[in-house]
Amino acid sequence: MRVIVASLKRSARKIVAAAMALAAFAAMYAAEHPVVAGVSSIAGQFKFSRHALPEVAGAESRQLRPTHPELAHLAWYWSQFGAAAALNDLDGDGLPNDVCYVDTRTDQVIVAPVPGTRERYKPFALDFNSGTAKLFDRRTMAPAGCLPGDFDEDGRIDVLVYFTGRTPILMLSRSAEAGDTRLGPRNFVPVDIIPGGEIWMTGAATTADLDGDGHLDLVVVNYLADGSALLDPQAKTPIYMPASFTRAFNGGGVRIYRCMPKDSEGRRTVGCTEVPDALPADLPKGWGLAVAANDIDGDLLPELYIANDFGPDRLLWNRSTPNRMRFELVQGQRSLSTPLSKVLGRDSFKGMGVDFADLNGDGVPDIYVSNITAPLAFGESQLVFLSNGPVGAKLAAGTAPYVEGSESLGLARSGWAWDGKLDDFNNDGVLEAVQGLGFMKGDVSRWSELHELGIINDALQPLPRFWPRLLPGDDVSGHERNPFFVRLGSRYVDIAAAIGFGEDNPSRGIAIADVDGDGKLDMVVANMWGPSTYYHNECEKCGSFLGLHLRLPTDRTATTATIVQPGHPTRNPSGRPAIGATVVVTTADGRSLTRQVDGGNGHAGKRSPDLHFGLGAQSAAVKVDIKWRDNYGNLRQETHQLNPGWHTLTLASDNRLVLRQTARIPHDP
Repeated sequence: MRVIVASLKRSARKIVAAAMALAAFAAMYAAEHPVVAGVSSIAGQFKFSRHALPEVAGAESRQLRPTHPELAHLAWYWSQFGAAAALNDLDGDGLPNDVCYVDTRTDQVIVAPVPGTRERYKPFALDFNSGTAKLFDRRTMAPAGCLPGDFDEDGRIDVLVYFTGRTPILMLSRSAEAGDTRLGPRNFVPVDIIPGGEIWMTGAATTADLDGDGHLDLVVVNYLADGSALLDPQAKTPIYMPASFTRAFNGGGVRIYRCMPKDSEGRRTVGCTEVPDALPADLPKGWGLAVAANDIDGDLLPELYIANDFGPDRLLWNRSTPNRMRFELVQGQRSLSTPLSKVLGRDSFKGMGVDFADLNGDGVPDIYVSNITAPLAFGESQLVFLSNGPVGAKLAAGTAPYVEGSESLGLARSGWAWDGKLDDFNNDGVLEAVQGLGFMKGDVSRWSELHELGIINDALQPLPRFWPRLLPGDDVSGHERNPFFVRLGSRYVDIAAAIGFGEDNPSRGIAIADVDGDGKLDMVVANMWGPSTYYHNECEKCGSFLGLHLRLPTDRTATTATIVQPGHPTRNPSGRPAIGATVVVTTADGRSLTRQVDGGNGHAGKRSPDLHFGLGAQSAAVKVDIKWRDNYGNLRQETHQLNPGWHTLTLASDNRLVLRQTARIPHDP
């Protein structure tokens, strides 16, 4: 009896200790996650109307893709990639009111006027097999994203499409035939810019002038190892899953291409050449899902952030000179109180989306990384890397000048997240955060099987036969709701439910632009296996704004002075977007807002290259400092006083200058 009583006492002590620990944890969690008051009032500042993107008749609709025979039991898992969207000005009317998106049901890349804008042309699918070109075969390939950009520098926006099953195809934009002004598939000519017949699974791509020569370069991150015939049910070569859940270096990795305009048979085209020695020789091949180019040290040479699934992300410091690309790997520093997985470049998390923006107001871009934070499942963390200079000195020492701050900001948790974007949707000068969530939508949760897989021996993980069955009907975070985070005090809070932001299917990409030029940012959310959605911003109490279309002249002649015009571009072509240009807006009350022209950063959503600054109650002219590289790689800097509203600036570009690489415009004081 005494033994039983003693045993009960010991059990009671353990129960009390456990209860006290849980209570302490609950108190700590409550202190770190206070109940937010005033959510309804702040939600009233945001209002969107929803519109499904149009569909185009084409191939037979499906929701399950054929796969490599070794992956047949994982066909539903491998069918969850590909939804994507981009907003840009494809028809040259001066507004980013054209959407390019991937419909995963038909494997079409569709170009259409954004719903609610003037019907300037009928929606159509890009034709990769027009003329003599036969570049796409749906039996073994599927599109994974579209990246708009002026690759041939003629002022018209081309579209680069990347795939699962082959290398990217560039759809060169051509002017319409005489008397035919309506955009259509004949206006886009396929060019196999990376010939050779390699099989890729591309996770993302972006453009930037990496070496400061005045031309755009292409950065591609691949997921599966190159040569993996994922969508070929007749494939004979082996195929491998990630070599580890946290240190997988058997993926496709990063590739960099120098893409230069050239003339061929009397027509303007593009030639791309890989620059393999631009990257560190020992850089492992990760499972790339997102990439972003952004200048963090102020030399107008963009750094690269690579978001890798199943292993550490990478920040590459740009040390290039004209015609000589070179990057160095930098990593964050760990303190005693910092988990290794929250140190930049040393994390083990599942990087799936990335965006740059200045969250802490110091003028240096911060980094927002999407990840997996499924409740009672993979409880990892969304990541927010906040700059903590001095930037130049830390980079020179091989250190990434960032500390992780998602928890203190309230952005650490959301769900199985893909694209993440930071933008100002109510024009108050404070950035909101949006993400696309969800993986496999079904009726039977398979999280327990994934948990088991996550703890098996790493030597077994790359072998497909050790992975669980995942077929239609199975669910892994398939019913999550996309968050819409707004800042309330020092923290962010999700108001998605209050404003009707959410999708019926898992989302992948988010594209953002002021589609109709009314000064309020709109967005498109790209969804898997269902219609994608356009959200028109109908904010009723938005502040004022400054919008900038920054352009470089399309010809190579000298333009000695910047041309400033109010409103949107009125000339077609109006020049090419000044990708990588940096703007600092200073308001009358002393606030500073910083943005860079985006060349296609993220996972599967591409914002327009126009810059948008919310000014709140500001109505007077603001100071606008612009830094850019011209067509010849010269570093340029100007200051303008501009009234709120939209402005088009054709930036000076002069080949008679000898400024190239001789000046530095640092972020550090």
